Amino acid sequence: MSPDTSARTQMVCPHCGATNRIPTERLGDGPVCGRCQQALLDGHPLALTDASFDKVVAGSGLPVVVDFWAPWCGPCRMMAPQFEAAAAQLKGRALFVKVNSDENPQLSARYGIRSIPTLLKLQGGREVDRVAGAMPAAQVAAWAQR
Repeated sequence: MSPDTSARTQMVCPHCGATNRIPTERLGDGPVCGRCQQALLDGHPLALTDASFDKVVAGSGLPVVVDFWAPWCGPCRMMAPQFEAAAAQLKGRALFVKVNSDENPQLSARYGIRSIPTLLKLQGGREVDRVAGAMPAAQVAAWAQR
């Protein structure tokens, strides 16, 4: 039997913190964590905090799209279903996460968030792009894939 040479993508489980290596061609199939059996990429944005953000983002082999938002923000509430739809559209190709900027001031300060909603695109844990303001799902998805 020949060794498995298929490409694998690393994902950190946001629920238990375990590192998982998933065959890249199976990312869109709804992989679950090997330790806790929770969904890793279910097509819905993950809520991250000051405490969980670094481990999940640094451990992701996929691009990470971050939505900084707050519950009192009207444009944020308008964009929430659009962000959700973009996450479903790019399931298995990008990790979509949400950060409540009021509840996570350290992340907001670190990334210099001055207005919300603000989207960041991270690759390998580093910011590669950002955009502020509400957008429709198609525009979010197109931006995330650039």
